[in-house]
Amino acid sequence: MRALLLLFFVSVATATGDAPFIIAHKKASLTRLKSGSERVSVSIDIYNQGFSTAYDVNVVDDSWPQDMFDIVSGNTSRSWERLDAGGLLSHSFELEAKKQGMFYGAPAVITFRIPTKAALQEAYSTAILPLDVLAERPPEKKFEWAKRLLAKYGSQISVILIVVLFIYLLVTPSSAAKASKKKRQVL
Repeated sequence: MRALLLLFFVSVATATGDAPFIIAHKKASLTRLKSGSERVSVSIDIYNQGFSTAYDVNVVDDSWPQDMFDIVSGNTSRSWERLDAGGLLSHSFELEAKKQGMFYGAPAVITFRIPTKAALQEAYSTAILPLDVLAERPPEKKFEWAKRLLAKYGSQISVILIVVLFIYLLVTPSSAAKASKKKRQVL
């Protein structure tokens, strides 16, 4: 029993050791330009959820083939001197699509150094959802938003309009009352 208890405390102490724990989240979104081309905005957020600082942090995202994408702004790789415990680093870049088709991106690779170990440590970001680049999308109709609004809130709008019309009729004098007022003024 004592041996099991000792083993439990040793494993807990090892699990909560003084080391960085890197979590990375990669996001990509498509933006259609008026010229017909499409841009891909990529951002990678790197979190240190561990208890110590990570040094020489590098992120490399080489999953974007050059025959399918051109780099418009930024770089697919970046380096930082350190990432403190509980800290966040962000990297973003923008690409322009050259070819139509589905694209399945790989996770970005993050390397970092721990002061207690000589070897580089490696972590991976989340993968992105498949992107349908330069896909044929039907044009959005101009008043589609109004139709959705009326379909969702049509009954409430009609009740409000009836109440407003009723109040308007009560407040404004009728044309017969206006005519009798004019007759009194003439006489």
